[in-house]
Amino acid sequence: MRQLRQMLRLAGDGTSARDLALTLGVARSTIQDSLKRAAASGLNWPLPGELTDDALEGKLFARAGVKQGMRRRPEPNWADLVVELKKPGVTLLILWEEYRAVHPGGYGYSRFCDLFRGFERRLSPTMRQHHVAGDKVFVDYSGKKIAIVDPRTGEIREAEIFVAVLGASNFTYAEATWTQTLPDWIGAHVRMFRSFEGVPRLIVPDNLKSGANRASFYDPEINRSYGMMASHYGVGVLPARPRRPKDKAKVENGVRFAQTCILGRMRRQTFFSLAEANAAIAEALDRINDHVMRRLGVSRRHLFQTVEGPALASLPVEDYEFAEWRFARVATDYHVEFSNFFYSVPHGLIRQQVDLRATTRTIEIFHRGKRIAAHQRRYGPTPTTCLVPTGDTPNGRRIASAVGPLRSDHRPRG
Repeated sequence: MRQLRQMLRLAGDGTSARDLALTLGVARSTIQDSLKRAAASGLNWPLPGELTDDALEGKLFARAGVKQGMRRRPEPNWADLVVELKKPGVTLLILWEEYRAVHPGGYGYSRFCDLFRGFERRLSPTMRQHHVAGDKVFVDYSGKKIAIVDPRTGEIREAEIFVAVLGASNFTYAEATWTQTLPDWIGAHVRMFRSFEGVPRLIVPDNLKSGANRASFYDPEINRSYGMMASHYGVGVLPARPRRPKDKAKVENGVRFAQTCILGRMRRQTFFSLAEANAAIAEALDRINDHVMRRLGVSRRHLFQTVEGPALASLPVEDYEFAEWRFARVATDYHVEFSNFFYSVPHGLIRQQVDLRATTRTIEIFHRGKRIAAHQRRYGPTPTTCLVPTGDTPNGRRIASAVGPLRSDHRPRG
């Protein structure tokens, strides 16, 4: 536009097309064509001061019979292409080939890609992560709590809100749990997978202690009990980087949406049990997932049913049973301690490190991957006890005999 303005100024002073071509360093035919366009548009030097470069370009190079802002060639529905691109194996080249099969005179591949990227930029001003169907689920706690009233005492207890969002469809799951501790955290995952009726390839949690023991940019350490749950479902765990909320932007948006549609809309309701709160949350989730997204023109549920759901891996036959894993050191009295109860192991493992697996019913103890003892889990108060040995060694020291599997708790008696 700067050269065109200079051309019009020199042409107004009577400079010939040949001299203009030499001065501006362009072909004479280009100068002649530009002068014809300026004459056809009624442009003469001096140009109006309010005439911008965009307006000048529009006057000189407007296409006859084409309305400004309208493209000459047919375009696909870009929102549909965004949905199709989420499906496994689909690329822009495949979508372009399908587009040209329907419109042989349509745009070339490079222009097609430019127009698609322009549509993506209108969706969000930030960089968009490309999420393939069935690839990731983003999980986190809301941070805002929901109040539940004890009907007997009137005491108000606050429950946490667990939120999960699938990457490709934005399909959202939420539920209330009493705490963020390991049993509630893993139990929420089990119910989430049951709700999805399938399993994605990866879970992307935040770095809370129930999910990751040690946050790290390169090699995070996953909580062992959480890792065993992931192994049961055949899903990987990829914690978000510390202090990088955009790594889990999906769930951050889902949390904000859930706070608005769940906490905001239910702020005047009173709940007397966790089950009542979860029933109300389920109704709110239906509204969230059935809501038509403005830019894509379809709902989260529609995307889940048509795109994401079929791409999920199948669930195992049985749900995961929560088990807490711990390291333990066998004491000199051939016992390991868990929740103030003592469980016996073979005396040959004194001072050895063992793995302890605790479920709601049993305590299992492993050494080098082999189960060496199993006990019924004990609950309740633990009285003060002292060890009564059972058996003599040749050198006069008293030790306990080895314990076989699946025997009941052996607790020292006093």
